[in-house]
Amino acid sequence: MPDQDGDRTAGWLTVARDDAPDDPNAVPLPGAAARTREGLFASLATALALPTHFGHNWDALADVLRDRLAAAPLTLRVDDAGQLLADEPAGQYAQLLTVLGEVAADAPHPLRVVLREPPPN
Repeated sequence: MPDQDGDRTAGWLTVARDDAPDDPNAVPLPGAAARTREGLFASLATALALPTHFGHNWDALADVLRDRLAAAPLTLRVDDAGQLLADEPAGQYAQLLTVLGEVAADAPHPLRVVLREPPPN
């Protein structure tokens, strides 16, 4: 039987097509606005109404997400996810996934991230 952390993190990341059913409570994040780290942090700050002291770096993102998840679960839906950090080195996308995975593993409430792509033509 999986442990509690295994249950929590097993489905934290999902890749979906635009025609897949949507979670009405998901917070949308446009991938086109998050092609750079600067754009990602600014878009997250707006979409999630992050506090003004958010430091726009990976550690600060982890901290504010944990604070947010102390109050309630969060589903973040990234639309056109193929554009997410597309103008950054590949290591930045990997770093984002690492941060989100670590937060999902130890936050008080569940974090889900849905990466949405348009359906193929």
